[in-house]
Amino acid sequence: MIDKMPIILDGDPGHDDAIAWMLAKASSQLEILACTSVSGNQSIEKTSYNARRVMALLGIDAPFAMGRAKPLHGEPIHAGNIHGETGLDGPVLPEPRVEAQPISAVELMAKTIAASERPVTIVATGPLTNVGALLILYPELKPKIARISIMGGGLAHGNWTPAAEFNILIDPEAADVVFKSGVSLTMAGLDVTLKALVFPEDFERIRALGNPVATVVAEWLDFFYGFHRSIGYAGAPVHDAVAVAALVRPEILTAADYYVQIETSGDFCRGATVADHFGFSGQQPNTHALIDINREGFIDLLVEAAAWYGKEQA
Repeated sequence: MIDKMPIILDGDPGHDDAIAWMLAKASSQLEILACTSVSGNQSIEKTSYNARRVMALLGIDAPFAMGRAKPLHGEPIHAGNIHGETGLDGPVLPEPRVEAQPISAVELMAKTIAASERPVTIVATGPLTNVGALLILYPELKPKIARISIMGGGLAHGNWTPAAEFNILIDPEAADVVFKSGVSLTMAGLDVTLKALVFPEDFERIRALGNPVATVVAEWLDFFYGFHRSIGYAGAPVHDAVAVAALVRPEILTAADYYVQIETSGDFCRGATVADHFGFSGQQPNTHALIDINREGFIDLLVEAAAWYGKEQA
């Protein structure tokens, strides 16, 4: 019997978060202990509703808790131009089956990690508000966190500003806490996620599987690609799924270790993930940064995951 990796899914679904969660649920290597929402792609109310609808679609039977409405500092920023007014526009989804716990996302994370017999991996595919707050409020739990696998940042450039990627820019103070925490950190930044392109012909491979989840995933990709096609992309970059792929199929990824700092101020570079490429800082690497991906292997992984839902219902 496979000894599954216990994980917490923390995100702001979001089409690519939803596909990341689809991949996590289908994996025989992962055990989802809890899910939490964060303000990011849309307001916390919308991302929480979306998260619970995605859980219903995928059959994720785990406790859920809602994160705070704002970053640790500053006001929220949303991405309705990419994910739509609901934050997850496109196909109709089932109504939630899991009620939100009467505790915060951070409290649920802490409770889950403390109760686990094995160290827990956090998969964070939205802003790092919840994870940063967890590390501030419960530093004694750090030894029980095996790894934090994030989608965020970029060694070379941003996507919301020239310097900053969206998830880090929303709450750079929280990201700063995470990167300074000493907990093992895997970063799926723009350097790799912009290579994780799913082309229209790949949508059709997934759609052809014919099961209800595969159909929804294909329709999510249809919607998500609409924005990216309008700005010249050949496919949809399914950013967040790379943070899960790093756990279940690391052989399709190339990585390098860097000391990475978060810029929390400045007129032009707030939210930047600044990597020490040449050792000028004298610091030991704190980040396992993903820099390349076997795109065909990634697509095969997504197709295999979507096919699993048909087998489960057969």
